[in-house]
Amino acid sequence: MIKSFKTRAAALILMALAGVVQADPQVTWPEGWTVEPVPPQEADQAAKVSRQRAVKNDAAGNPQMVMELTMTQVDSGHVVNLQGVLLEMRKSVQKDFAQGGYQSVCNKIHAAQLSRLEALETTCTITQNGRHVLSQTLVAALDGDKAYVLSYAGQAAAYADSKDQVLAVRNSLKL
Repeated sequence: MIKSFKTRAAALILMALAGVVQADPQVTWPEGWTVEPVPPQEADQAAKVSRQRAVKNDAAGNPQMVMELTMTQVDSGHVVNLQGVLLEMRKSVQKDFAQGGYQSVCNKIHAAQLSRLEALETTCTITQNGRHVLSQTLVAALDGDKAYVLSYAGQAAAYADSKDQVLAVRNSLKL
């Protein structure tokens, strides 16, 4: 009886410690998407960042959509201005596309859902010579000492066609 109790107590302690040592978020990528390794950069390791990415290719192997989930450990006591972070990310997206000769228009940052978390979201429509070529969405959420960003982008038609797959990923995330 005591031995059984000690075994159960040890198991409970290990489970509690496993909860403290948080694993990467679990993503169920859509069928047909290729999971790509995202090698950590030195800055990522210092900031305790985890990245996961999947790509949807066409029949010829050309990328049509990219989806990436980033988790960042937030320093204890640090207050994250989620709207400010998302605004800066949106500005960066717009600047990067502008440098490539594209124009972009992003909608207003608005409330959204990322898995079980309340989030903020914005979507940018990227055009070239007046033609819609790409769309990119940024979704950001906080959960205690972790910040999450789900980014997905794709060619205009592939973005629209992948709407249900993206929603399934967003809803099934285990953060």
